Amino acid sequence: MFKGKISIIGDGLVGSTTAYTLMLGAVASEIVILDINRDKAEGDVLDMNHGMSFISPMTIVAGDYEQIRGSDIVIITAGANQKPGETRIALLQRNTAIFKDIIQQITKYCHDDTILLVVTNPVDILTYITYKLSDFSPHKVIGSGTVLDTSRLKYMIGERAKVDLRNVHTYIIGEHGDSEVAAWSSTSIAGMSLDEFCKSCKRCDGCGLDDTDKLYQAVKNAAYEIIGKKGATFYAVALAVRRIVECIIGNENSILTVSTLMQGEYGVKDVCLSLPTIVDHEGVEKVLEIQLDDLETAAFRDSAQKLRKLAKEIGF
Repeated sequence: MFKGKISIIGDGLVGSTTAYTLMLGAVASEIVILDINRDKAEGDVLDMNHGMSFISPMTIVAGDYEQIRGSDIVIITAGANQKPGETRIALLQRNTAIFKDIIQQITKYCHDDTILLVVTNPVDILTYITYKLSDFSPHKVIGSGTVLDTSRLKYMIGERAKVDLRNVHTYIIGEHGDSEVAAWSSTSIAGMSLDEFCKSCKRCDGCGLDDTDKLYQAVKNAAYEIIGKKGATFYAVALAVRRIVECIIGNENSILTVSTLMQGEYGVKDVCLSLPTIVDHEGVEKVLEIQLDDLETAAFRDSAQKLRKLAKEIGF
């Protein structure tokens, strides 16, 4: 039985925005925020609590690890930021060390009835590390994966097609990163492929829907563009996390491209990647194998191979 208790480990830009987004969405009855900078966590909690009269009642506190006991979901946003000139593997090694401590603390107070939701980047490999270190069931350990990337692609298609993006059905699969894959074979608007839609539309000539590579590159590089303009991304990822939490708390059986352990999908095993996944109150209910062409399947497997190599390099 869900108690509506959510703990967030890491109160940086993503963690604090996630807490605020969950608060506005009223999806929890209690939120616990932890950060190595206790003053920052306490300050954010005070700031949010001072607006409590404007929303549905809930409890928001700054705490320590003992206070995460009984959490339905523990969201991990903590981690090191990349230093100038630092390699990806060096950053991953630092975040692995941080995660070893975090997971050790979590497992003191939470067990397999808690869902672990990893948001820290690189999210797929850190989701895999969390699964290995926690010894939780694979369906209880998920990453935010390509939920945001998929939303970005839907937005871009909807803008060009001049339709409500909620009527766009598409997925970004694989790694949340440079090897991610756009599943064009399964993309549709009102049940039509992009080519079919463009033929029947006759009102958006030159909209760019035919240039799928340009759309893909725009999605893949979206974070770099935002970081270049304002230094960090946090609003949309916080909304993506809230959507995942809503699916879990509400037992929605919604389909989201969360990152989870592959167990033979498209011949891929023992690595965490994103595929369309049914998400319910247990976390991962089922990973779906959607229609992909040969190139997309090969790209997905290549994405898995790159992540498996990274895991091996850091001893997992």
